[in-house]
Amino acid sequence: MSVPPEIFKAYDVRGLYGEQIGPDTAYAIGRGFARVIAGLAGKPVGEAVLGLGRDMRLTAPELAGEYRRGMMDEGAHVIDAGQVGTEMLYHLVGSRGLDGGLMCTASHNPKAYTGAKLVKQGAIALSGDEGIQDIRALIEGGLGDAPGGGTSEEVDLYEEFQAAALKFIDPAKVRPLKVAVDGGNGMAGPMVGPLLRQLGLDLEETYWVPDGDFPGHEPNPLLPENRQFIIDLVRSSGADLGIAWDGDADRCFFIDDTGEFVDGDFLTAILAQHLLAKSPGETILYDARASRVVADLVTAAGGTPEIGRVGHAFFKTRMKREGSLFGGEVSGHYYFRDFHCADSGTIPALLILEKLSEEGAKLSELLGPLRDSYFISGEINSTVADGPAKMAEIEETYGSMPGATVTHVDGVSVDFEDWHFNVRMSNTEPLLRLCLESLHSKADMEARRDEVLGVIRA
Repeated sequence: MSVPPEIFKAYDVRGLYGEQIGPDTAYAIGRGFARVIAGLAGKPVGEAVLGLGRDMRLTAPELAGEYRRGMMDEGAHVIDAGQVGTEMLYHLVGSRGLDGGLMCTASHNPKAYTGAKLVKQGAIALSGDEGIQDIRALIEGGLGDAPGGGTSEEVDLYEEFQAAALKFIDPAKVRPLKVAVDGGNGMAGPMVGPLLRQLGLDLEETYWVPDGDFPGHEPNPLLPENRQFIIDLVRSSGADLGIAWDGDADRCFFIDDTGEFVDGDFLTAILAQHLLAKSPGETILYDARASRVVADLVTAAGGTPEIGRVGHAFFKTRMKREGSLFGGEVSGHYYFRDFHCADSGTIPALLILEKLSEEGAKLSELLGPLRDSYFISGEINSTVADGPAKMAEIEETYGSMPGATVTHVDGVSVDFEDWHFNVRMSNTEPLLRLCLESLHSKADMEARRDEVLGVIRA
């Protein structure tokens, strides 16, 4: 059958329901996925055991049913967890040693979208380099007659998952903080909600019930318009902090007690510091876009900072290989060795609540010294006609300057003593993405940012 090639992304499958992904496409993806996973596991499809989950999207029950039918028609055994957060599917695959798993979700995308996050054994994501394009090739080449013979069972993961997440903290240490939470009508409410209530917090719960119509706002707190609600709520309610989740709840975002959004690299640094206090001397992985605050705080806490390539497939694979304790990305993905090296939107929330309780400090007080010393641009996109040529031009322009150090962990990074930047190409669009930091002042950051953007956009 013919499938739109653009739905097969770098890290998942994603597209518009009906127009790009419908029941027939989901069935074919289920069949192709079962074959690819069996191949990676080195076993016949009839011996493969696969996990399945779905989020709250209105189309998810139908499409998850087709994914399951496709996997079963190839002969696989499917363990269906029903409606869950994405990290619960990771937990299912990791804790039971399954061959792989499929989560029917479009993550943070608007209502019209659907898709699938795909993982192999160990809850490691498939990517365009391994697995996802193989599924596409199988479907386009014709899957042939299905052998059938597969089986399925249903499991309820909630209590088991919540018990595993709670092991990351000492619940007795958490004080009754006032916390404003925004579930975005996604999966955070049923997944994280019982844990937060168990901790005795004073909760202001909003958009806490899963609803694929998203009556409040799109479930993407990275967009300023979608997080304005939780910012306003923190300020009006006098909350100690605000936490917002994306649709499938594998990412959480923090608002401090003053109503300021907390950047992902600052949060990575604080989480790393807290985890190193529990487990000294470990390695912490952070992405090539991040502020130097991560490396500085990790080093000061006695850990070893390592820069990694952006993307959860790369983070999880490297963390498993090297045994890193924790990894954090600017985009709000936080990975934990003791959670199958998977990303979680539950565990960071618990850890921050524990840290604030232990220190008796406001989140803004922990962030103040960081915001006063590290001035970050955030990620800025620019459309370019020829990405590789522009990258080469940037490297030649800045890499030849006195004091410059150039690295290629992900795209091009140029480091000077008191400022640095990373430029990388988008996996899916004709864009260059710039992240820049100055250690002098916001004005210095803005001037250098505008200068580098001038070269990019010339």
